Amino acid sequence: MANVGGGFGTGVVGGVGVGVRPYAELTFDSEGDVDRVTQGAVSRMEATDLLVFAHGWNSDRSTATRLYDRFFAPFEGLVGSGVRLGYVGVVWPSMRFSDEPIPDFDTLAALAEPDLGGALDPLTRRALEEFWPERRAELDRVAELLAERADSAAAFIEFGALIRELAGVDAVPALVAPSVPAIFTDDVLEVCRALSVALARAGAPGTGAAGTGAPAAAGGPEGPGLTVGGGMRGLWGGAKELLRQAAYYKMKKRAGVVGERGLGPVLAQLAAARPALRFHLIGHSFGARVVSFSLRAVPDRARYVKSVTLLQGAFSHYAFADRLPHDKGTGGALRGLQRRVDGPVVACHSPHDSALKIFYPLASRMAGDSAGLLGFDERWGAIGHDGVQAVPGAPRLTLDTALREGVPTTGCVSVDAGSVVRRGGAPSGAHSDICHEELARLVVDAGRMGR
Repeated sequence: MANVGGGFGTGVVGGVGVGVRPYAELTFDSEGDVDRVTQGAVSRMEATDLLVFAHGWNSDRSTATRLYDRFFAPFEGLVGSGVRLGYVGVVWPSMRFSDEPIPDFDTLAALAEPDLGGALDPLTRRALEEFWPERRAELDRVAELLAERADSAAAFIEFGALIRELAGVDAVPALVAPSVPAIFTDDVLEVCRALSVALARAGAPGTGAAGTGAPAAAGGPEGPGLTVGGGMRGLWGGAKELLRQAAYYKMKKRAGVVGERGLGPVLAQLAAARPALRFHLIGHSFGARVVSFSLRAVPDRARYVKSVTLLQGAFSHYAFADRLPHDKGTGGALRGLQRRVDGPVVACHSPHDSALKIFYPLASRMAGDSAGLLGFDERWGAIGHDGVQAVPGAPRLTLDTALREGVPTTGCVSVDAGSVVRRGGAPSGAHSDICHEELARLVVDAGRMGR
């Protein structure tokens, strides 16, 4: 991959200032290959403890750098005198939908009135082309269909085929290919209808704030275009959400690759060269998946990872379980890996995160589930929605209790951070509301770095 240069030891990257020192960005491509210039910058950092933070889905590079600047700001005033922090921002190829606002980064107007339907805005279109550079023709047609909003089943069928191309999945039922979510294989009109209902439940403007008692606009309590005689034009908001979910599906797989093949081996090399260095891993959204999957590269008896903090993690709440409740012969994708951390794995979750409460389980559900596409089933829950599940003895704490009494020194722990992670607009809710000193204090406590 091409080098990404410029100012890695100075706290200034690409013209964007990061207030903490020393700061470096560790950059990976979609296959997990590291940029050697950035790896060298991290290896030269003078520190006792490295905070290694991986951003999530709603990020381009400049947004990720702004996130790191904001999140890292309180740490220097929180750690003890014997701790010299180094700050590392992991940059990996995700993308940002510009109609998905971030609290503190976007205007209040943007938070209140995102455009969740209709044509793709120019910023999102450009981000999609960078995310899928080989799919420009398909993206051109997707944009045309979203702009036209045809009242036509044929248009939806074409749209569904294009989405499968982008997601890289075949048009076979999930019962035949169980690794493919039904959202990409079921009837596209039914999927778009379900996603339109989900948007209404998330309180998207123009759909009615379902779940809050407010009526849906122009279509009854189920949402827009969902009543008999309402036509299909009201389903194009759901179609746009299907495009969003296709990007998330690719990012989810990419995050695991970057963690296991990229970040994990890089940290192992650095730990071998500097055995006294302590690592504290932090991940937001799919970045939580990045840092968690990096644990697969930690040798069994290594003790260099001192804490892991997952902020609104967008992966299964059963990931660390030795046995799944619905399949006792199978464990989670990261089963037992919390034992490779010489400290706790802290999973922060919030009930105000609509992305993980509503859309994550919907997109993860498989065909053949008796609950139906929109029914609730704990199998598909996210760790950032309700914390660690099916790990015996894993405590569940409020954020206030965790900050007052501390977190356990080992194993998994769930922390309800809803008291601070609570702001944000539709469709994601508070998913990106993570820049709070309380969460920085939690990281410091998990890593035993406090005063």
